[in-house]
Amino acid sequence: MTDYISQVFKNVQIEEGEIAVENALISIFFNEGISTKELSRKLLLPLPIVAAIKKEFIKLKILVQDKGIRLSEKGRKYVNEQLGYEGLNISLYKNLMDPEYNWENVFSKEMTMLENIFNNRPDVDVTIDQSKCTHATSLKRAILCLRYHSLIGKRILCVGDDDIVSVSIGLVLKKLFPIRKEISTKISVLDLDVRFITYIKSIADVEGLPINCIQGDLRQPVDTSLTNQFDCFFTDPPYTLSGMELFISRGVAALKKKKGLPVFFSFVHKSPDFSVRMQEAFLKMNLALCEIIPRFNQYEGAEIIGNTSQMIVLKTTEKTQPIIKKGYENPIYTGEVIKTMRKYKCKQCGKNYIIGVNGFYTTIEELKKEKCSSCMGEAFDLVERVQVTDNKK
Repeated sequence: MTDYISQVFKNVQIEEGEIAVENALISIFFNEGISTKELSRKLLLPLPIVAAIKKEFIKLKILVQDKGIRLSEKGRKYVNEQLGYEGLNISLYKNLMDPEYNWENVFSKEMTMLENIFNNRPDVDVTIDQSKCTHATSLKRAILCLRYHSLIGKRILCVGDDDIVSVSIGLVLKKLFPIRKEISTKISVLDLDVRFITYIKSIADVEGLPINCIQGDLRQPVDTSLTNQFDCFFTDPPYTLSGMELFISRGVAALKKKKGLPVFFSFVHKSPDFSVRMQEAFLKMNLALCEIIPRFNQYEGAEIIGNTSQMIVLKTTEKTQPIIKKGYENPIYTGEVIKTMRKYKCKQCGKNYIIGVNGFYTTIEELKKEKCSSCMGEAFDLVERVQVTDNKK
């Protein structure tokens, strides 16, 4: 089928990019009879630009001017079949697009399913900065993707997925398309940890979710089969500047060469100085800062970051490119960048243990798993924390 969106964009050449043309068509699809002025307000685009987009779609017989702007039969078929909206639960879609909508009640069944999935996921490996986000957070990320028009009919990449966002996206799609067997959205997971790759694949197979799992080390460049293929990506990278730069660079390399594609980037709340350095990295990659949502993500057992992190939404520009393009050997994980020695005391018998640099155990999780060698206790208090090296990178 002809790509009418690309045709219109070619003729109007607006700075906002091809995605703005697509969003205009989708908005009309859900708001039949909308006026040009109201469409301009909804899209946050100047009225002349919206009028030009409308004019080009009318020329192609995709839109008609009839008591407002409407889709023709040809246009409706294009949106349903080509853009992937056929079989959509329109009422649920409109509700989910409302930021004030209480979606947890509607997704009660999926929340119960996800809770079980999250309870049975592999243990996190803190040496590679994995953490346990809640199942509600994972589902909330999927709904945010929908609100950015980056879910239906799109190709989505999860750059690392110990938060199992891919499964949450798949479940949201099944809810939105209750009678449709084949969904045009495609989800890919790129992760180093084969345990999560295997676990996600097993869930996808049982639930019939459109998820493709790829085991890969992000220190190496993204495989050419993945470059310039995706419409958005999610990442919750190591909480270091180098880790953030690497994970976003790999995701950017996988994105299509289009303006306005979103990057859903979860990261711990940081100091103003660190935030400036982070934003400098965004500028180096020519990524526009679109939205910051504090305390968006909730985690289990991550007291060191207050069990929360922010969601940062970035968007691509005409000049977006990764700043790390080749193989990468520098430290990226917190334990590599900031080396610490921690002293823990057994709550039951008081025996001390050194963890981290020069310690018998690398992490407190290892000690808890082994238990206290004197009394088999499983609870420990942090007594002292010493930073051995301070590599600010």
